[in-house]
Amino acid sequence: MYFESRTDAGAKLAAQLVERYRYETCAVVALSDGAVLVGEQIAAALHSILTMLLVEGIEVPGESLRFGSVSQNGHFTYNSSFSQGEVDEYTSEYHGYLEERKREAFQKINRLLGDGGLIDNDMLRDHTIILVSDGLDSPTVLDAAVEFLKPIRITRLVVVAPVASVEAVDALHVLADELHILDVKENFLGTNHYYNDNAIPTHEETVAKINQIILNWR
Repeated sequence: MYFESRTDAGAKLAAQLVERYRYETCAVVALSDGAVLVGEQIAAALHSILTMLLVEGIEVPGESLRFGSVSQNGHFTYNSSFSQGEVDEYTSEYHGYLEERKREAFQKINRLLGDGGLIDNDMLRDHTIILVSDGLDSPTVLDAAVEFLKPIRITRLVVVAPVASVEAVDALHVLADELHILDVKENFLGTNHYYNDNAIPTHEETVAKINQIILNWR
């Protein structure tokens, strides 16, 4: 399945969610700049909170493989598809490199967050959380998001995405209470491949937009 744009895909997902969640206490949490474009449509349909969780992935050197992700609270989460033996092997071989990438990722997140941050835990507490991605090729970003949400008492975790890999969906059956994925790919070719229009605001523009939305709530 291909989509005209992330906005178009978001409208399709919103149509699936609106009957069940229109009158529920929900918070839409986007996992990337592109996901905010998807999530805006869902939040508008549900009249809900929209915010973004900043997550930076860390790759294994020389391989198209995500070792794990750092979230905005500074916590590092390993790729859940790795065995403990693989985690130990990569950690031993690339310890210095990985530690430096973790520091860089957290510094980048802090620069983008500025003062106050995007997510206040009270904003999410006792809400149904709708985690939104514009394309899930692996479970690592979701691993970090779920870890971030652990200390927060939430009602339900719903994960939505226009397109996802089989690997990501398999992991989601364990992580989430409910899934809404429009298309599942055996061979995931990269998120941008599935959209005709790949215009996405910069990270800074997206963060500024979300912060403005939060100010308007206050």
